[in-house]
Amino acid sequence: MLKRQIVLDTETTGIDPKAGHRIIEVGCVELINRRLTGNNFHVYINPQREIEEEAIDVHGITNEFLHGKPLFHDIAQEFFDYIKGAELVIHNAPFDVGFMDHEFAKLNKGFPATHDYCEVLDTLVMARNLHPGQKNNLDALCRRYDIDNSKRTLHGALLDSEILADVYLGMTGGQVKLNLSTGNDTNEQDDGKIRRLAANRPSLKVVKATPEELQAHQERLQVVNKDGETLWQQ
Repeated sequence: MLKRQIVLDTETTGIDPKAGHRIIEVGCVELINRRLTGNNFHVYINPQREIEEEAIDVHGITNEFLHGKPLFHDIAQEFFDYIKGAELVIHNAPFDVGFMDHEFAKLNKGFPATHDYCEVLDTLVMARNLHPGQKNNLDALCRRYDIDNSKRTLHGALLDSEILADVYLGMTGGQVKLNLSTGNDTNEQDDGKIRRLAANRPSLKVVKATPEELQAHQERLQVVNKDGETLWQQ
């Protein structure tokens, strides 16, 4: 059975939807059975209100940039259809889900609450359980799981979702750093990034010991333990 997960992040005009703050960017990355599909969702939204200066300092999105961008009601149905039925993977989920529920409710079109049509996995809660007493923001987790976040000079919903996808896979054991030869003679430097093995990679060659090598191995075991059988001979 296919498991569909959407790694999601939003940027907003401020921190509290109850104070009238709005979503200005949505970024989503799709995982199917823990593999990135490239079927992403990304949109900037005109909030029809001013963005707080403190928020602009975080994400760099200005009022001028959002002029002429679609309103939330213009993208609501497409966004809803994209995430419906998936498990949402969000860092500090109550913040983003609170804004999403607020935006959908403002439309008065019968959209249900997010938890009614999606499961929600909070990676901040997961990280705190895995690493109690430590910093567990996205930058700290990137350092901990050796994930390149050098392009993250400002917060951005799509970039943060892409980074969070790698963090989530790292936290749940889905990625390992392996440098396997592909037959190229080029020297590749380890740049610290998580490597994903191609699905169509060739099978590894199995090399069996020769009879002479097996005999030499048995003789070596006798030298290691002259008083009886070694553990490997039992």
